[in-house]
Amino acid sequence: MALEPVAAWEHYAHEADVGVRGFGATKGEAFEQAALAMTAVVADPAVVAPRERVTIRCEAPDDELLLAEWLNAVIYEMSTRRMLFSKFSVKVKGAKLSAEAWGEPVDAERHRPAVEVKGATYTTLRVARHGDGWLAQTVVDV
Repeated sequence: MALEPVAAWEHYAHEADVGVRGFGATKGEAFEQAALAMTAVVADPAVVAPRERVTIRCEAPDDELLLAEWLNAVIYEMSTRRMLFSKFSVKVKGAKLSAEAWGEPVDAERHRPAVEVKGATYTTLRVARHGDGWLAQTVVDV
């Protein structure tokens, strides 16, 4: 009997930058977890309230480039709206991604942002089956 894949995220070491990795039962869930891992580079997602919803859409010719586009779209929204996100819902259909991100404006005292994520890179960029689920990973420039 196969075990259900568990949605999770983690960081991994990569020179001066930070690797983010998401795991999920579906590709969309792995993308959600990668975005959550990226948020956790900046601040603890547990202290970010999911008060405001932002719609994000992007597309790319393959899964790896779609992951980079997705994370860069989240970074763009974080920067232009001065927000942090703690909850994501992602649907991937072929080359297109549609998502909702929930978060709140940055409160420096409560969120204590550690760094600013500048962008998702193509370093160790990978989206692949992982056991019974999916893995989505890349390195983010901080």
